[in-house]
Amino acid sequence: MARDDQEARRPHGELVADVMAVLWAAGEPMTARQVKGALHQDLARTTVATILARLHEKGTLDRTRPGRSFAYAPVSDAAGLAASRMRRELEKEPQRDLVLKRFVSSLSTGDGDVLRRLLIEAEAEPAPAAGAAGEAVPEREA
Repeated sequence: MARDDQEARRPHGELVADVMAVLWAAGEPMTARQVKGALHQDLARTTVATILARLHEKGTLDRTRPGRSFAYAPVSDAAGLAASRMRRELEKEPQRDLVLKRFVSSLSTGDGDVLRRLLIEAEAEPAPAAGAAGEAVPEREA
């Protein structure tokens, strides 16, 4: 690959972030052609379609087929997506308590105060009913 080609390439994830920003701003499902048009960049429609398909496979986007083309919409807002990534990373670790301890100790004072407040608020809220948030409730045998 020529040096000019390397310099012209985007940093990893930048195009994905741009695609997600377009979808969040739209507030409704969009096709690859619509996303490509909203990006205002010289991209092939197939490039955008591939990004959308991969994000759907990862569970980041919902996909519907209102006509001949698939339309995509985010399953969550940016904060929800970041929280999901954090939860997935935590679930990979066998020593979750140590990971959480290191995470909390690295927070700024302000972020630590926010986390403390959120934990107190969460304790005060009633527990969600079984099967909430789309979780399947196992059937009991009679």
